[in-house]
Amino acid sequence: MVTVEGGCLCGAIRIKSTGDVVAKALCHCLDCRKITGSLFSTNIIVPEESFSVTKGTPKEFAKTADSGKTMTSYFCGDCGSTLWRASETYRGSKIIKAGTLDGDALEDTAKPAVELFVKNRIPWLPAFEGTQLNKTA
Repeated sequence: MVTVEGGCLCGAIRIKSTGDVVAKALCHCLDCRKITGSLFSTNIIVPEESFSVTKGTPKEFAKTADSGKTMTSYFCGDCGSTLWRASETYRGSKIIKAGTLDGDALEDTAKPAVELFVKNRIPWLPAFEGTQLNKTA
């Protein structure tokens, strides 16, 4: 069992998860690029029942993903930081953006095991050592 805590840039929203991490993934999909303002996102997926918002009220934005399923992003209405996402694909789970986690959680808890949507990876960005590549997602 792992406990992780995190929050947005301005501190208005705080989150916590106490439980198992279901998956750790880098995602190269176009939506993750846009929502992070980077070339990929680093995520941990946790069970919904172990996840809580401990401070503030996030805003949300829902969009139909390339899969045809709805993906909802939860973010701070003040600073704009995306904290987590939820999707029909990962029903019963929360997809926490690892960059929002505090301190030591990034060292081990968020180390990715898989890369998703590698077909969209920028050509000059190498595969991350030790990850499995998922070319279909």
